[in-house]
Amino acid sequence: MIECRQLKKSFGSAVAVAEATLAVAKGECVALLGPSGCGKTTLLRLIAGLERADDGMVAIDGQTVSNHTIHLEPSKRGVGMVFQQLALWPHLTAEQQIRIVLHAWPKSNDRKRDACATRVGEMMALVRLDDKAKRYPHELSGGEQQRLALARALAPSPKILLLDEPLSNLDVELRRELRAELSRIIRAAGTTMLMVTHLPDDAEAMASRVLRMEKGRIV
Repeated sequence: MIECRQLKKSFGSAVAVAEATLAVAKGECVALLGPSGCGKTTLLRLIAGLERADDGMVAIDGQTVSNHTIHLEPSKRGVGMVFQQLALWPHLTAEQQIRIVLHAWPKSNDRKRDACATRVGEMMALVRLDDKAKRYPHELSGGEQQRLALARALAPSPKILLLDEPLSNLDVELRRELRAELSRIIRAAGTTMLMVTHLPDDAEAMASRVLRMEKGRIV
């Protein structure tokens, strides 16, 4: 489902990713574990299309999305991503956060609005926020915000889900509670997942396979 071969990325003289090769099978949940600055977030952004590789290849579901001549834009890669800072829109309610990524607002036709409403309801139920649909991000707890960000990423039914340090900003107790909850949600959605983290406990609890990254290389 995800294939990276000999990926390279530098920022000036600083090498972020050095000949990284990675394969994730369909339906697999994989964690990339490494210290801060090892290049794991840059690798995630290369897969998502948010950064362009200097060299190497990325393929998603058998389609080459990045090489020396191709750079498919992020919106066409079938990728959902949850950023470390979540990036929830402060002026939108929980249900609006999901609706906006489905591109269905009041001006859409009736069929699209109905399908959107159904999908929003499904996602709110999946992350157990049914009763918080009208709340804004600042009215949600840290764990609820995390689940909402995950619902927003999953709403368009992406081929793959990328998670950047999904639990690193939470306290130890809440992190422990959310590991199982996020794993349940991801497995229920049936999505292929690649997460990056510097926390071994998170990697081992949420992934079926853990890879290590050091100094821009997967070891």
